[in-house]
Formats: sequence, C-alpha cells, structure tokens
Amino acid sequence: MQDLPTLITERLVLRPFALSDAADVQRLAGDRAVADTTLNIPHPYPDGAAEQWISSHVACFQRREIMTLAITLRASGELAGCISLRLNDTHNRAELGYWMGVPYWNQGYCSEAARAVIAYGFEQMALNRIFAHHLTRNPASGRVMQKAGMAYEGMLRQHAKKLERYEDLAIYGILRSEYQNQ
Repeated sequence: MQDLPTLITERLVLRPFALSDAADVQRLAGDRAVADTTLNIPHPYPDGAAEQWISSHVACFQRREIMTLAITLRASGELAGCISLRLNDTHNRAELGYWMGVPYWNQGYCSEAARAVIAYGFEQMALNRIFAHHLTRNPASGRVMQKAGMAYEGMLRQHAKKLERYEDLAIYGILRSEYQNQ
C-alpha cells in the first residue's frame, strides 16, 4: 500500500497530517461553530484527542479504510482544515468528509480541496462513486458539494442526532462516469 498522498492545487497543499499540527487541529476543530456543523467533532475538543487522531491516519490508509489529509494554504503553509475519503472497497465507493477552521470559511478553499480529492479518488483509487452528506441547517456545506460536481440525491430525515437534536442529512454524490464527462 502506498503512503498518504500530497495533492497540490492552485491555492492549497493537501498533505498528510503531522503531530506538529495537533495544537492547530484542536484550536480549529474545537471551535464551537465547527463542531456544531459536523457530526463527528466533539465540543469541547479533548486534550490529546488530536494527537491520537493524527497517529491513526497512516494505519487507516494502509488498511484502505480512510484517507485523511490536512488542508493547508500553499502560500503560507498554515493549516486551514481537513478533508477525507472513507473507503468502502466492497462497493468501490467512498464518503467525502471535511471541515474548515472558521477563519477560512467562505473563501472557496473547501470546494477546491474537494475537487482535488474527488479527482484523486476516481483517477488514482479507481473508485466508482463518491458521496457526501451535510446537516440541512448547514447549506454552505451543500454548496461545497455542488461546486465539486456532486448532484443532490435526497434527504435522510432525522437520520442523525447531534447534541440531543435530531438532524436531517442532505445526500450528494458523483459517479466516475459523471466525473469523466465534466
């Protein structure tokens, strides 16, 4: 199995996380606004959790479970967020996931990163389908999916529970054949 890739876009470098990123991960992902708009980020963000999470990335990728990359600004190298593909080899598909630190919202970084990871998934990993979901009360995440070429596929009503509140999830997806025809 190959190592985690590094992907370069016009404004970003998507690279493997390093343990030295842990303080920035805790600060950015631990922001209440970020935790509120994702299903899997706790708030408050526990001490030591970022180091433990980062330490799992290489083994998870080598087992072909998940590819997790840091979204960093190409000009400065600063950490802006995270993007991942959760792989399912049985069905030759992956689930796209991401979060961005609040200072980097609404600048197109997440859409740029999503396009690069989707391209990698189809071109290098030979996936057939990539899908994603977002909380319906977070339409900005849906716009990221649309800008990355994904199509709205439907809604799962009260599919998840976040902070004792049931959440509707909007589902988006793209097939390799659709990606190739863009």
